[in-house]
Amino acid sequence: MKLTRYTDYAIRVMIYLGSHEAKICSIKEVADAYGISQNHLMKVVQDLAKAGFVESIRGRNGGIRLGRPAASINLGSLLRHTEGLDDILECSSCSIRPGCGMPPILREATAAFVGVFDRYSVADIIERKDVLRAFFAAA
Repeated sequence: MKLTRYTDYAIRVMIYLGSHEAKICSIKEVADAYGISQNHLMKVVQDLAKAGFVESIRGRNGGIRLGRPAASINLGSLLRHTEGLDDILECSSCSIRPGCGMPPILREATAAFVGVFDRYSVADIIERKDVLRAFFAAA
């Protein structure tokens, strides 16, 4: 299974914010650190904020930060949110649907794929914050 660029950006946001937990960051700062479009990232961050993964702080000293502790942000939940993994194949209009055995196989495969991510949190992917911060500072 290939993850979308949207999910890639969402994970990057979580890594950046998780490695900078002590401060409020800007979308521009995150975009610059990765060399990616600030406009694309803004859409991702707005969605993550609506879902509670990210907290958006308005005002002069505003910005973004993780919506809750990194250890409580499950990667499987993040993937389900960004990828909409409920139905990876639309079968409702397929003419062979009543006799096809593919939908349960796809559900099982998706569950197995996401099951690996369910075992990890954002904290697991930012264990080496010092290395990440050094990388971001050099970017």
